[in-house]
Amino acid sequence: MTSLTIDIRPASGRDADQIAEVHEASWRNAYDGIIPHKSLQAMISRRHAGWWRRAITRGTSVMVVDMGGLISGYCTYGLNRARALPQEGEIYELYIRPEYQGIGLGTCLFDAAQGSLKNHGCRGLVVWALEDNQMAMRFYAGHGGRDIAQGFETFEERQLRKVAFVWS
Repeated sequence: MTSLTIDIRPASGRDADQIAEVHEASWRNAYDGIIPHKSLQAMISRRHAGWWRRAITRGTSVMVVDMGGLISGYCTYGLNRARALPQEGEIYELYIRPEYQGIGLGTCLFDAAQGSLKNHGCRGLVVWALEDNQMAMRFYAGHGGRDIAQGFETFEERQLRKVAFVWS
């Protein structure tokens, strides 16, 4: 019998190629039909492996799900960017390859990022999600997030509502 190890760990520069793959696949899966095609394509194209390598080298907090050498998910996190909200920590992105969604990897990654923020002294957590991304909305609500604020993102003159989920 073969066993598979699953590690949640900080990303390294050698993960950049696979993180870029996860980013592209998961963003296409999550936002195709929500974010206009031209904007979505531009956003994906900017986040190539070199971009990820530089972000990791500069000290961006990136955590990955490593399944025996395959990066199946990632998240980025740090200090809350919304000054109007009192929560000190923020998960900026959390994405899992579409073929690995629904088996608990997102929960493991969420818990690890939240734990890391707490260990660094952050009180409270905020995560923003596009309202039309029903998978994300269900995920964060299902993990106890309270929908307390809204904002808007504009893509090609199309305004999309985003929701802030918070944890104390």
